[in-house]
Amino acid sequence: MTRVAVIGAGVMGEALVSGLLRATWSSDDIVVADRRDFRRAEMAAAHGVRATGNAEAASEADTVILVVKPQDVGAVLPEIASVLKPGTLVVSLCAGVTTAQLESHLPDGTAVVRVMPNTPALVGEGMAAVSAGTSASEADVAHAMELMTALGKAITVPEAYQDAVTAISGSGPAYLFFVVEAMIDAGVMLGLPRDISAALVKQTVFGSAKLLIESGQHPTVLREQVTSPGGTTAAALRQLEDHRVKAAFITAMEAARDRSRELAPPAG
Repeated sequence: MTRVAVIGAGVMGEALVSGLLRATWSSDDIVVADRRDFRRAEMAAAHGVRATGNAEAASEADTVILVVKPQDVGAVLPEIASVLKPGTLVVSLCAGVTTAQLESHLPDGTAVVRVMPNTPALVGEGMAAVSAGTSASEADVAHAMELMTALGKAITVPEAYQDAVTAISGSGPAYLFFVVEAMIDAGVMLGLPRDISAALVKQTVFGSAKLLIESGQHPTVLREQVTSPGGTTAAALRQLEDHRVKAAFITAMEAARDRSRELAPPAG
């Protein structure tokens, strides 16, 4: 088993550690680094892993996973670049940061793989998109996929797709939670107690997602199965179309894609 260093102990960093421990990694296989002393202490207490500084963690690892904010990448890379062992794989979960930008700050030939995960990884149902850098081998990509499937599902994509992936699945849970909020509030406005409205909406969303996945049907077909001519669903959908909800979603995701591009640190 390779030794993994997780640099960054935020929500996604902790989700990754938890997922690896649920899979085939032991606490001895994982070292965590974070600039905050209290987070290192919390990670060690909660998960039984060793927690230390960035350089020390990176120097011990065969795989270094960067789980820091895009704006912090520029500070972290110089700390780890000089201590990486030959053959170390660097896996980046940093939104908007390209493999070329990472490679330019790491020793020549360092294998880099870029990943966009999402927060359902917290419950083992994440979706991750994996892209190889110029020096990453098929084995490196396979190892990154193995890491990510500890958190849910993963696919490989060309790196040119990563900003769109960020807009769709990376930010996607927030859009769905926004819709859930709106549906619960609508139930309250229609006279339902909030707890009943919330129970109805949550199970409806969960069941609909399961039906979509397990049936293999196109969402249009499933929507039409619910929509009787002249019925209640048709009346509701008419309002959504009148308010251009689909167009608003597309525009929102374009904005997310554009912001993903802007978050990348300057080249050089």
